Amino acid sequence: MTIKLYAFPRSSCTRRVAVVCKELNVPYEIDLVDLAKGEQKSEAHLARQPFGVVPVMEDNGFQLFESRAIARYLVAKYGKGSGLAPDPTDIEATAKFEQAASIENNNFDITGGQLAFELLLKPSRGMKPDEARVKELLVTMNSKLDAYDKILSKQKYLAGDTLTIADLFHLPWLYGLTEQAKLDLIPSRPNVMRWYQEIGARPSWQAVKDGA
Repeated sequence: MTIKLYAFPRSSCTRRVAVVCKELNVPYEIDLVDLAKGEQKSEAHLARQPFGVVPVMEDNGFQLFESRAIARYLVAKYGKGSGLAPDPTDIEATAKFEQAASIENNNFDITGGQLAFELLLKPSRGMKPDEARVKELLVTMNSKLDAYDKILSKQKYLAGDTLTIADLFHLPWLYGLTEQAKLDLIPSRPNVMRWYQEIGARPSWQAVKDGA
């Protein structure tokens, strides 16, 4: 079964789903929602996604939005034995996984997304970044990554010693900020560096990093 993604290939959330599809060898096709043309606000797309963003997944008639929810669904349905999420009967491993997923969503994504808006999206639209805002966000991001370095000094991945989708969720912003915006966020943090080099080199991410 090929799943359908109503999506824009270069969006961070689309690539977050696509990397999980590649990890699981789940084939997908993209039904283009062109963000440049504002198609995410069309009546047809709002009927699928009431917040007017991408992606939306359709799997044999079942629709789901929110990239992290989609990733969890894909692992639950197609990734048994993959290790990308723990067995839900393992309460402690599941708790550690949810902790890692919460770290990404609440301590990384918010700041990473705002930095990407200033340093990547604004220039793409012919706008100048707010330098004061960038400076403020970098202070926050550096503080967060210091905590990441401590966590990763004790274990290989954020949820323990097994790769999970909580690690993969970081890839769109890490790639954009370090390799496109050229921010010097990682080299001074050896454990973050080791972690990012490993997850960023995965064939699944290399296949979708510039577009799902």
